[in-house]
Amino acid sequence: MNVDNFDKCKYARRGLIVEKIKLAIVGVGNCASSLVQGIYFYKDKTSEEAIGLMHWDIGGYKPNDIDVVAAFDIDRRKVGKDISEAIFTEPNCTTVFCQDIPEIGTKVSMGRILDGVSEHLVNYADKYTFIPSDAPEPTRDDVIAILKESGTQVLVNYLPVGSEEATSFYAECCLEAGVAFVNCIPVFIASNQLWADKFESRNIPIVGDDIKSQLGATIVHRMITDLAKKRGVKIERTYQLNTAGNTDFLNMLNRTRLKSKKESKTEAVQSVCETRLEDEDIHVGPSDYVPWQKDNKVCFIRVEGKLFGDVPMNIEMRLSVEDSPNSAGVAIDAIRCCKLALDRGKGGVLFSPSSYFMKHPPKQYPDGDAYRMTEEFINGFREY
Repeated sequence: MNVDNFDKCKYARRGLIVEKIKLAIVGVGNCASSLVQGIYFYKDKTSEEAIGLMHWDIGGYKPNDIDVVAAFDIDRRKVGKDISEAIFTEPNCTTVFCQDIPEIGTKVSMGRILDGVSEHLVNYADKYTFIPSDAPEPTRDDVIAILKESGTQVLVNYLPVGSEEATSFYAECCLEAGVAFVNCIPVFIASNQLWADKFESRNIPIVGDDIKSQLGATIVHRMITDLAKKRGVKIERTYQLNTAGNTDFLNMLNRTRLKSKKESKTEAVQSVCETRLEDEDIHVGPSDYVPWQKDNKVCFIRVEGKLFGDVPMNIEMRLSVEDSPNSAGVAIDAIRCCKLALDRGKGGVLFSPSSYFMKHPPKQYPDGDAYRMTEEFINGFREY
């Protein structure tokens, strides 16, 4: 039976076509660990048993329909290992919720270091930081060849915050290999018009930038801010302070790597304010590294404003989450949306999924609108 790409999606939803999503991962850290664990955790679940997913089915693709066919990292403890082993290797410290993962048959390839390792990390014990491998770094052609030979369809970027050069390197490789790109970090690719035009001209899907957690600091802060706006409360100042003990927060102790991260998180909140706050009245960003917290992220949010009659009010809240599973719960949907776009022959920025899944999408929408738009995208109605 011959069907066009869009019809494939409809047939997949009916169970008539089963196709795996071939995924490459750049950066086999805590987020990659949670994502791979999740793929196997949901393998034997039914839709009724599958707790913790925003979508069980996206265009016929279930969580376990993702195959990791390529992976890149620069840590000598991970390079050359099967990814099923590498995801549990130091300095990874996230919760292990699915330990019995069979050998996948995909070994971690040496990646390009570029600006992926901050110089201050040499001051910390090996169990907390990266140990660069002395294996030869791949050329651009080497990475493109791996992506093509493995049949990679979607690449997810989990490089450390501040990896501007390294992210650009892998984005270029995706363009040359015809691979969709999910940019989970705050290096602006989808939200940079020059990059967006490149993906559009090659008809290659991209979702970005800087992934929101499933129920994390940014989404909660945005909802409180949006609620205040809808209830007529004038917000006058706010902050969001975050601490954790994973390599992400250790990396971000180098404040020179934080410019895009702070911009991403701050703009995510500013974009839903009734009136933009002055710079001195809003602070959103990572605050400190606490080793014993490991992958547990603790967030403190305070919002000050005025109610009816100019009467002051404030909200203070504390949120504690395991950071990487919180991220993986969104990435697993972004990956499937990219594959859906590939099936439909749709390239360029996927504005609807980007607005719902990412902190710094090219176009910001209130979360309720972003949710509705993403549902419409998944169901094939329209893309904004």
